[in-house]
Amino acid sequence: MLSKDAFESLLEMVDTLIADGALATELEARGHDLNHPLWSAKILQDEPSSIEQVHLDYFAAGAYIAITASYQAATEGLTKHLGLSEVDGKDLIKRSVDVARQARDKAYVSVTGRNRPLLIAGSVGPYGAFLSDGSEYTGAYQRTSEQYMDFHRPRIAALIDAGADLLALETMPNLDEIKALLELLRSEFPSAIAWLSCTVKDFEHLADGSSWADVLDVVKQHDRQIVSFGINCVPMAIVTETLGSIRQFTSLPLIAYPNSGETWDAVSKTWHGKRAEDILNTEERDAALSKLSAELEGWTANGVRLVGGCCRTGPAYVRACRNHFERRC
Repeated sequence: MLSKDAFESLLEMVDTLIADGALATELEARGHDLNHPLWSAKILQDEPSSIEQVHLDYFAAGAYIAITASYQAATEGLTKHLGLSEVDGKDLIKRSVDVARQARDKAYVSVTGRNRPLLIAGSVGPYGAFLSDGSEYTGAYQRTSEQYMDFHRPRIAALIDAGADLLALETMPNLDEIKALLELLRSEFPSAIAWLSCTVKDFEHLADGSSWADVLDVVKQHDRQIVSFGINCVPMAIVTETLGSIRQFTSLPLIAYPNSGETWDAVSKTWHGKRAEDILNTEERDAALSKLSAELEGWTANGVRLVGGCCRTGPAYVRACRNHFERRC
């Protein structure tokens, strides 16, 4: 795993680090059925080569960072939905890093020629994702600190053992869970580094209603290990103003990787609106690129150093981000 100093040195060399886009919805767009509580983690078991190809396509599009297919792969969920033991569950989690590493090795040969550093971020989703009821967007659940730690510990251990460069603590909606997760890192994984990205209630609050001041006060106590803070899985239209609110309370490099802008209907389990990836491949492309560039300028003005995409974004979105930042250099 990278040290914090090594990560900060990378940020000194690269103006903006580009992470990848969606994994689960990109697999879905390629014909895979993800109507399963484990989403892409099920594909990790059944067809890991498809995940490797998505990682490779993102590297080819300009991503510096691949986020592993472990967001939904907590051992508790793997036991519940696949009948795996904790040992076998941890092996499947480790596979998510192995698959990303295989894609990186191929990218070094066929895409970057090692001219661009490529990182693997081990995805750690919230307890709310395990519940599969949309509560990762509300934070409306309560567990003890010990229960949160027990939930996250096996996955984090597996990701670190498998050689992830850093952790992506992502889509976090609940301050109590964040406190427990950061304490787990401090007490049991002191050499690990991570970014922490959250879902939101509004511009000024975490999804559970906690103020950014309160959230960042907790993060500050763990700044040895947290290398970036920000938001993900949020509508693109709210990113700039939310980052402006966050920026008042931290000097950390910020990260933003929003959804495409479509609306998810949790009842019908369908998306409504136009997928950004589709727009970037139509006659509306120029207008969409201009709008995206304006958004990216707003994000960087508010301290963003890491940019990516979440649900319903894909390689065309990542390529557009890369082109934008190359033009700025």
